[in-house]
Amino acid sequence: MDCQGYITGPAERKKGQHLQREERGAIQHLKCQGYTNRAIAREIGCSPSTVANELRRGTPPRKSNKGRKPGYSARHGEAVYKANRKHSRKHHRICRCAHFLRWVVKQFKEHKWSLDSCVGYARLHGLFPADEMVCTRTLYNEVWAGNLDLSVTELPEAMKRKTKKRRVLENKKRYGTSISEHPEIASLRLEEGHWEGNTVVGKRAGKGSVVFSLLEKKTETYLAFRIPGTTSEAVMNLMNELHDEYGEHFPQIFKTITVDNGSEFADFAKVEKWGTKAFFTHPYTA
Repeated sequence: MDCQGYITGPAERKKGQHLQREERGAIQHLKCQGYTNRAIAREIGCSPSTVANELRRGTPPRKSNKGRKPGYSARHGEAVYKANRKHSRKHHRICRCAHFLRWVVKQFKEHKWSLDSCVGYARLHGLFPADEMVCTRTLYNEVWAGNLDLSVTELPEAMKRKTKKRRVLENKKRYGTSISEHPEIASLRLEEGHWEGNTVVGKRAGKGSVVFSLLEKKTETYLAFRIPGTTSEAVMNLMNELHDEYGEHFPQIFKTITVDNGSEFADFAKVEKWGTKAFFTHPYTA
């Protein structure tokens, strides 16, 4: 979940799905509450081994034998996960096609061949092994990415090729102020008090467990609360409890809260009566 972009709250976890940042926060919160690995797994809808692996990944190494052993940190777990993902990616096939790419660029600049013609001619005459060539579409993608010694303006065909764009659903109901009106200082993470809200739903034996999470953008402080369901009533009952707990300090602690357009946030704009500004992410479609 990242309100710099768009929040999505999955109805349930899919088998093999990687843990998300809010789920790591839920693990940290539940572990501090004394939950066992199996109990945590039931809450977020994954296997106990997934929880055990995450706890091992997110626990910083002990620097000395003195002092208390460090505990699990969702922030550390997320950082290690991202670092591991960077090194686990398979090398792009384009790396094996340098000779072919140089030949394509040469044909284009010296003979004004189109990229389609280059690919077709090379295949027809067997100039390169099949695993050392790429298709026309990949060539255009590399041009757009700036990885070839060609510019988009040199290729009129590139400008004409259709690209799939995501568009905002103008007719979809919004529950409040759009994220496009979000204050810039909140996006820059220079000031505390700007939060993201989301619901995490686990599922086990047909019974769902719902956690409502709040993440502070600057400090990455994570709050997680169990709620009885993904309904607007359940979310607002929790927000009322938080308001009762923090009282007059509520709008100082929660200056802004950004959520998605899920039905559980249909009444979320009501928090503005307490001085907190609520924002809603854009509803998108492919």
